[in-house]
Amino acid sequence: MEVKSLHQWNLSYAEARALQTKLAELVIDSGHLDIDSLSLVAGADVSYSKRTNRCYCAAVVLSFPQLLPISVETATVQASFPYIPGLLSFREMPGLVRAFEQLSVVPDVVLVDGQGLAHPRGMGLACHLGLLLDIPTIGCAKSRLVGEFEMPGAQRGQMSDLTLNGKRVGVVLRTRTNVAPLFVSVGHKIDLPSAARTVLACSPKFRLPETTRLAHRVVNEMRRSSEG
Repeated sequence: MEVKSLHQWNLSYAEARALQTKLAELVIDSGHLDIDSLSLVAGADVSYSKRTNRCYCAAVVLSFPQLLPISVETATVQASFPYIPGLLSFREMPGLVRAFEQLSVVPDVVLVDGQGLAHPRGMGLACHLGLLLDIPTIGCAKSRLVGEFEMPGAQRGQMSDLTLNGKRVGVVLRTRTNVAPLFVSVGHKIDLPSAARTVLACSPKFRLPETTRLAHRVVNEMRRSSEG
């Protein structure tokens, strides 16, 4: 699939922060996504080498609502940007871009194992990837990066607002009864209610969406196969 080239990746810490602020102005946090209209959903994940700067990246596409694998593409790259909280996309995105470029199908939506608007500068990994792919993306993280919230009810489907400086930047969504919730936020070209519904629909049995589970499994198998 086609991936936009919005900027170079060889940036300093200060340049990366400034670029995030600029890119955040391009994010579209609206757009109703009808669950019944979906046919292909995608996931992305990265696993790091335990000994080097190597990154193992995967883009996976599943059928919907069956949630069966349709296409899996991978890339292995050397990370050139250091690990800095809030700037994770500059470390992971070059490899993810390479994996998505190899896909022969275009998904209707991408669920990212990371943040979207729930980010200090409103430019989490899901937002950055959404701008490059120019399709709806959702941030679906296992932990909070920013914001305040009250724990949602214990039943699957219950949620509460995640707010930052008085503004709602995501929801805390229970995808499985009596299991820790996920932190869902808009990535690009989707509204928050649609994002929450999509994450829930892609998580029929487990805490994590099937897109994330498959992508996570693929990159970990890559790392184990390469490093033993």
